[in-house]
Amino acid sequence: MAGEKNTQTQDQNQLLMVRRQKLDELQAAGADPFEITKYDVSHHSQEIRDRFDELEGQDVTVAGRMMSKRVMGKASFCHVQDLQGTIQSYVARDSLGEEPYKAFKKLDVGDIIGIKGQVFRTKTGEISIHAAEVTLLSKSLSPLPEKFHGLTNTDLRYRQRYVDLIMNPDVKDTFIKRSRILSAIRKYLDGQGFMEVETPMLVSNAGGAAARPFETHFNALDEDLKLRISLELYLKRLIVGGLEKVYEIGRVFRNEGLDTRHNPEFTLMELYQAYTDYNGMMDLTENLYRTVAKEVLGTTVITYNGVEMDLGKPFERITMVDAVKKYAGVDWNKVETLEQARELAKAHHVEYEERHKKGDILSLFFEEFAESHLIQPTFVTDHPIEISPLTKKKPGNPDYVERFEFFMNGWEMANAYSELNDPIDQRERFKAQEEQLAQGDEEANTTDEDFLHALEIGMPPTGGIGFGIDRMCMLLTDSSAIRDVLLFPTMKSKE
Repeated sequence: MAGEKNTQTQDQNQLLMVRRQKLDELQAAGADPFEITKYDVSHHSQEIRDRFDELEGQDVTVAGRMMSKRVMGKASFCHVQDLQGTIQSYVARDSLGEEPYKAFKKLDVGDIIGIKGQVFRTKTGEISIHAAEVTLLSKSLSPLPEKFHGLTNTDLRYRQRYVDLIMNPDVKDTFIKRSRILSAIRKYLDGQGFMEVETPMLVSNAGGAAARPFETHFNALDEDLKLRISLELYLKRLIVGGLEKVYEIGRVFRNEGLDTRHNPEFTLMELYQAYTDYNGMMDLTENLYRTVAKEVLGTTVITYNGVEMDLGKPFERITMVDAVKKYAGVDWNKVETLEQARELAKAHHVEYEERHKKGDILSLFFEEFAESHLIQPTFVTDHPIEISPLTKKKPGNPDYVERFEFFMNGWEMANAYSELNDPIDQRERFKAQEEQLAQGDEEANTTDEDFLHALEIGMPPTGGIGFGIDRMCMLLTDSSAIRDVLLFPTMKSKE
């Protein structure tokens, strides 16, 4: 095995040396490809196929990476890959000329080239370009992975996404779709009168979610700062300021584990709308998801891991208490004391911590017994107050708040509130969070005095929601892990 590895290393070194020699020869002959600054591209590969009837016999110029080359004496074929796919080129000595054809034969798979020539169809029916000129635009000094096995090592794919995008067309398609999803979200919200804003990433108080922040130090002010875990508290300040509909799409950072649905930095979208509540947020979510699916996929029926989910039907709405009753067989309306909740937890093998209150244990029951059943689009409403420190209480039922989480495929996709705008109540909630922090809950919030001051200035009744953009992209691209929809996921350092 060691001998085989040494042979592979020697072969690799030989390939690298040959390519470097070719570059040296080009530079010595005054044909350094790295001195070329531009190349005028007239068409892309798929565009040529789509418009073949009008382009047949016409001159076009394409540019991209040479993915294959087949030399057959006086004539050769190669395939060039650009943003839209690959296209074949027929390269003949008689069309190119003696010296340019010799230069073409020395090109390597992986080189970036420009081709000018006429569009035609070969005898086998393949739409191609009959090359009149071939220009080397950049020399590839390191070979691509072996053609037939490609880049299949998952760890290497994530570390070298640039190679992954070259070798795996499905990966490129996923990220093109991701871009279109973000564009469709913005288009929908802009059409609804929302205003896109930007708020700080470096903050003195990382609040708005239950998560452990990353910490850093700002030398110029000699102050410790945190990376934001949420967008919420600054966006609400803007509602106080009179910007009635705002949203932000941006990176947030949570110092937590890595798995198929979690990355320490991820893309969150939060939006806030004055003069509405969590029911308004449900309507917005339903319309947004439907619109984006239609725009990007052309249908409201999506398939994830072989399971169909229908965004065209009205989304189910169920309270957390009813979900626990339905899937765990426990009626929380009959649970009156913390002691009863703990006894039920023990009987159902639900682990809880000493600091957990009755509402916390309800939430644990929901996570244990109900979440995995929520495959079709479902709003789970009316959460216990203990797990919702920034949310309005339900009128007449102060143990619960006007909050929902949106589920698909058993995953939480969004989290929304009728926002708490009572500064006195908010101060009490922060105080309760501080107590949890003192008891060892590293994800608890701390009091944000400036935010409280904003609420004292006065915030109108407001509905707000946070969407996990990466999970949305996973579902709409049928990607099994969050790393498959992040261009550069967090990886453990090789060192």
